[in-house]
Amino acid sequence: TPLYSSAASDVYKRQEYILLKLFEFTSMQITANNPDRKTWLDITKNTDFPIQNIPFGVFLTRDDVITIGTRIGDYAIDLGALHQLGYFEDIPLTDDIFLQDTLNDFIADGRKTWRAVRNKIADIFDVNNKTLQENKEHQKVILFTLDEIEMQLPVQVGDYTDFYSSEEHARNVGEMFRGADKALLPNWLHIPVAYHGRSSSIIPSGIPIRRPHGQKLPNGSDTPIFGPSRNLDFELEMAFITTAANHLGEPIPVNDAEEHIFGLVLFNDWSARDIQKWEYVPLGPFLGKNFASTISPWIVTLDALEPYRTEGPKPSTKQLPYLKSKGKKTFDIHLQVAIQPEGKEETVVSNTNFKHLYWNMSQQLAHHTVNGCPVNSGDMMGSGTISGPTKDSYGSMLELSWNGEKPIKLKEGGDRKFIQDNDTVILRGHCENKNTRIGFGECSTKILPPFKN
Repeated sequence: TPLYSSAASDVYKRQEYILLKLFEFTSMQITANNPDRKTWLDITKNTDFPIQNIPFGVFLTRDDVITIGTRIGDYAIDLGALHQLGYFEDIPLTDDIFLQDTLNDFIADGRKTWRAVRNKIADIFDVNNKTLQENKEHQKVILFTLDEIEMQLPVQVGDYTDFYSSEEHARNVGEMFRGADKALLPNWLHIPVAYHGRSSSIIPSGIPIRRPHGQKLPNGSDTPIFGPSRNLDFELEMAFITTAANHLGEPIPVNDAEEHIFGLVLFNDWSARDIQKWEYVPLGPFLGKNFASTISPWIVTLDALEPYRTEGPKPSTKQLPYLKSKGKKTFDIHLQVAIQPEGKEETVVSNTNFKHLYWNMSQQLAHHTVNGCPVNSGDMMGSGTISGPTKDSYGSMLELSWNGEKPIKLKEGGDRKFIQDNDTVILRGHCENKNTRIGFGECSTKILPPFKN
C-alpha cells in the first residue's frame, strides 16, 4: 500500500494505538523488582546496585560527555547511548530525553515513563536477554566502569525545603535548650515544620567544603564575634525529588502525593550550630545552614523501594483531615554515619532508620502545597535530621555528644564534640528483606579549613 494512501494511514494509526496501549499496560507493572531476576553483568553479591535497584543519575564520561545514566553493580550505563541505539523504541520518548545534563525533563514525564524505562533497563540487562549481552560493539559505548566517570548533581534544584520531622530529634534538641517539659513546641505534633533553604549550595557526594564563617555569641557575652564556626555538624537526612506536580493555588492531596515523588537520595544538611544559634530567632536558619548540603548522586526511585514499605510511628495527636494518610507511607531504610579523620580508620557513630520519621513524605508534600504552593520538577525536600530512640541512633553530633558535653570516642584515638577540619563524614543507606537488598551508595564530604582572605 502506498505510504500516502488512507489505508496505510489507518494501519499506522492502529499500530500507534496498539503501541500506546502496550506502553500503558507495561508501565502499570513494576517488573524490574522481580527478586529472582539476575543480570549478565559481573556484580558482587552485596552491591547497593543489583538489577532490582536501577537508580538514575548524571555523569561525565571518559569522552568528556555529560549523559543521563543508571548503575548496575560497578557499571555505569549511558542511557543516552542506549536510547540512540534503539533499545527504548517501544517507549514514547523524545530523542534528546537522556542527552541532557539534568534529569529534570525525564522526571517531568511522570511515573508511567519512569516505570517503563526502568522495566526496560531490567529486561535489557537480564541474564536471559542476549540482545546487548552478545553485542560487544554496543557495550563499548554503553558501559563504563566507575573509574571512567565523574558523577554530577542529578537535578537542577530550583527550590529546596528542609523539614523537621523526626520526633526523637526534635525532643532531643528541645530538651537540650528548653528542658524536657518544653521539648516540643506547641505546633510540632500538628504540622510538618519546615523552612525554605538555599538550592545553590547543594552539591554531590565527593565535593569537599570549607568550614564556614559567621557571627557567633560567646558564652557569657552579649556581643557577637566573627570567625569560623567551631561547632560544625552533620545532619543525617534523606531527601525526595519531585516532578512538576501542581499549579499555583492547587493543593496536592496527601494520598496522591507519591504520584509526584520520583525518588530519594541520602542528604547531609550541614549545620554550623554556633552561627545558627545566634541568628535563627526570629526568622529561622540562614548562614548556619546555607553554606552546603551534600546528596548521594544516584536517585533511587520509589518503585525500587516498593518491596520495603513499612509502617511509620502512630500519631500521638489527632491530625487534621488534609494530613491523614492511608496505608504504609514510609520505607525500612537502614542509615549509618561514619567519621573518618584524615589518614585514619573511620568510626561509625550512628545507626538509625528512615522509618522513625513522625511525618512521612506524603504528609510533607501535602502540607507544603495545601496553601497552593506550586512544586516543580527537580525540587528537593529534605526530611530533617533522622534520629532513632537510642543514643547510638541519633542523627547529629549535637545529639550524639549532647552539645559537646559527652564527646564521641574514635577508633584510632581522640574524640569528637563536633566535626573538625580534614574529617570526612560518610552517610550510607540500604534496604534489605529476605529476597533482595538495594542501597544508595555513599554520601561523603571532607571538611577543609576555612577560607582565608
